[in-house]
Amino acid sequence: MIELIDTTSSAIAAEFVRARTRAGSPAMGMVMTLVVVVDEDDAEAAMRVARQAAHEHPARVLGVIIGDGRGHGSVDAEVGIGAGWSGETALIRLSGEVTRHPESVVLPLLLPDSPVVAWWPTDAPEDPAADPLGALATRRITDSASATKARTLALQRQCASYTRGNTDLAWTRLTPWRALLAGALDQQHLTVTGALVGAERHNPSADLLAGWLGSRLKVQVERRATDGPGITEVELETRQGPIRLDRPDGRLATFSSPGRPDRPTALRRRDLPALLAEELRRLDEDEVYAEVAEHVLHAQKERA
Repeated sequence: MIELIDTTSSAIAAEFVRARTRAGSPAMGMVMTLVVVVDEDDAEAAMRVARQAAHEHPARVLGVIIGDGRGHGSVDAEVGIGAGWSGETALIRLSGEVTRHPESVVLPLLLPDSPVVAWWPTDAPEDPAADPLGALATRRITDSASATKARTLALQRQCASYTRGNTDLAWTRLTPWRALLAGALDQQHLTVTGALVGAERHNPSADLLAGWLGSRLKVQVERRATDGPGITEVELETRQGPIRLDRPDGRLATFSSPGRPDRPTALRRRDLPALLAEELRRLDEDEVYAEVAEHVLHAQKERA
């Protein structure tokens, strides 16, 4: 890693070229630019997650730390390739006046003619698409479950500001749950009359799962608070009996359905690199998430 003090976008870009030349690889085969907007305390962990996800999706990863907005504008950066990265990386620290226009630093560093993804590992703006860095991206990834406070409110804000290209890792965490539940109904063709989701009290994924079940099955979905970890149970009521998924330990679930023996099912809670890598595979609009976000917002307004 090369440290650049009080630098510019052009100097960072030139250092990318020099780093590739030193490594003997002028072409890195990168498929996208990943902009990671993070604070200083979480930067190391976030960049480690991005590095692991980049093994599957070689990218130019730009970590952006927006610091104190007072004083003279300054840009510092740590630039390099290798050291476990499959592409290029720069951790950029902004301070002073330049914090009000971070896009002016990031825009010249985006790979030409390739997708741009913005990711907020912790607290995200209320409207990611209107954010100066979010506006540069074709895909914007937030994580309501990692918000430092008011996770339920964070999810509601993301649902309210949804626009094409937005998604939330709280939704990505539901992929195996949705696959198992959809598969169960495809196999038995039972009519669902009600549903229940049990999870920790403030769990955005559980709220989205309840929204998905309610929007798809057109039934009332009860939310039950449990001790976790995460989502612990889902029950679909049918006239023939319940379809249940119980996962008390966050690793192994028991699947039960009418007229069939119970069976264990692997349902481990996935880590952040796997979740981020899944989202980077899909850069088009997630229409199902868009419908669920609208349903969750509508349900919240009805309760209010």
